[in-house]
Amino acid sequence: MRNERHNSRGRHEAPRRARRQPRRPLVAAVGLLVALAVVVGGRLAFAADNVAEAQPNPNCTLIVPADPLSSAGLATPYRLTATNPRQGACHEANAQQAAFVQGSVLDPATGQVSVYNPLVIDDGQQPAAAPVTPQLPAGAVVGVWFGFNGTNLTLRDDTGGLAAGNCVNGLGKAVFGQFAHCNAPAFFDAANVAIGAGKLVVPPLGTAQDGQDCPTTRDFSAVDQDQSDNLTTTYLITGRSAAQNTAANRAALGGHGKVQVNGSDNLLVDEFIDKALGCTPFKAPDLADNGTMVTALALNELQAAAGQKAPVALVPPNDPMTKVGKTVSVEKLNLYRAGVDQSPLDNPGDLGTAYCQDMIDIQQKRLQADRDLFRRVTSPDKAAANNLFSFLANRLMGSFTNLGCGDLLHVNNPVTVQMKNGVVVDATFFGKGTPVTAAPTAGTKTNNRHGDNGENNGWTVAGASPVQPTGVTSSATATPSATATPTTTATPSTTTGANPTAAPSATAAPSAGTNSGPSVPPSTPAAPKDTAAPAASAASKPTGVPTATGGAVRPATPGATRAPDPRPDPHKVGDGSAPKSGNF
Repeated sequence: MRNERHNSRGRHEAPRRARRQPRRPLVAAVGLLVALAVVVGGRLAFAADNVAEAQPNPNCTLIVPADPLSSAGLATPYRLTATNPRQGACHEANAQQAAFVQGSVLDPATGQVSVYNPLVIDDGQQPAAAPVTPQLPAGAVVGVWFGFNGTNLTLRDDTGGLAAGNCVNGLGKAVFGQFAHCNAPAFFDAANVAIGAGKLVVPPLGTAQDGQDCPTTRDFSAVDQDQSDNLTTTYLITGRSAAQNTAANRAALGGHGKVQVNGSDNLLVDEFIDKALGCTPFKAPDLADNGTMVTALALNELQAAAGQKAPVALVPPNDPMTKVGKTVSVEKLNLYRAGVDQSPLDNPGDLGTAYCQDMIDIQQKRLQADRDLFRRVTSPDKAAANNLFSFLANRLMGSFTNLGCGDLLHVNNPVTVQMKNGVVVDATFFGKGTPVTAAPTAGTKTNNRHGDNGENNGWTVAGASPVQPTGVTSSATATPSATATPTTTATPSTTTGANPTAAPSATAAPSAGTNSGPSVPPSTPAAPKDTAAPAASAASKPTGVPTATGGAVRPATPGATRAPDPRPDPHKVGDGSAPKSGNF
């Protein structure tokens, strides 16, 4: 097992962090399950069915292969190991420690986008089936994204893969936590050029059963405290080994593979919310699975950029994954935004406040309007909530707390949940929330889980016991139970509380000329992004300027300005602390 860190450019150091509770993994989703899960003994089998070790190490490292943007690099498995072996081993077969990788490939000549999900295996293990080597078009532009079911995912290399892939893990020692990306800005730049040239046609959002536009990952009706995180990638697990989840591998494993899934906002929208509202996500051919049409983070962001109407939710400065410790970091925020095709800022102003207000106003309204539609879909985590409506309401309540919305808006949490046997079964809303009182209102109970930087990793539940069943995380990173029906199902998860994120980690330096594909001029028009108004006095700005939350028409946000620099330096040394992670 290779435990030495790559120390070029001073990027990588072993983190010294207090142990935090890992994020609860989502193990399956409706349409995904029907197509991907393996029937064993008359039921679907999932990786979470394996008995997990007690208190698994939540901080793991992925060893990035050489030349990760090439065909050979994509087909080379990433290797999972413990960031600090003294905290215990890391195993891809353990649903609480599983890491995920997803690649998107653009052919600049035709505008065709395809998807390839590189494999993750334990360091020292062999794949259960050899990965498919993708056939890439000439001049292909490749982007790679990462997801994680634990707390802190660190990228490491031993063959120069981080620099070759233009990989970004966070800012200095402060990693994002459950998210990272390689060459993402170059991929999105090339995709936006193809869109502008009419080569890449992004499908319209469509109309949901409630008569509104189908939601995107930038829709305030669907976001949470850490939007646009994690992936739709799945793997097959057999014993301690893993394989790509393809038709060929499912057949070869003879029903012995179990599906490992990354709990994510992307999967929640694509497989649960879309199902409830009768919507269809943007899909592209899977290069590892004979062109089977699949979803991807990059596709979701491209569609959101092209079709989401104002107000548009963009990653806010109070997103826990973008902070350095408890401190807002514009540089880290911009590094995260660059990975999901969102414009940078140089001054966030009061965007956190605006984000909170839009989230509670818009999400409450749609949840209430679509209550019956969401109740027809099973909860992604049946140990936390009894259906999708209750699950989303509980998620909104947790996001309000973990974004610090109460302090920003000076109101109490506007969501109250009703519970039965420790499971959320219903919820009521109070609009903008009641004014903050000196003490909690009667009947309010608080369950706080504090991370190592003292932040509240739990949430407040008004008029009910804490919605944290033992072994279940408060995040919507839940685990659907296995059923062969085409409805969303869930199995109880195994961790409780809002996800802590980020451990000291490393970010790779973008190196000139390493992009897989042609360079894209910075002046090339791109898909709609952040439209923050430039800083100016209130008198000098017209009213109704779109805010940097993504286009809400309201008076301009004080002090919010777009960054003049295209992207910050990911190698600037942070303070060594890392933010707590967010929820699903």
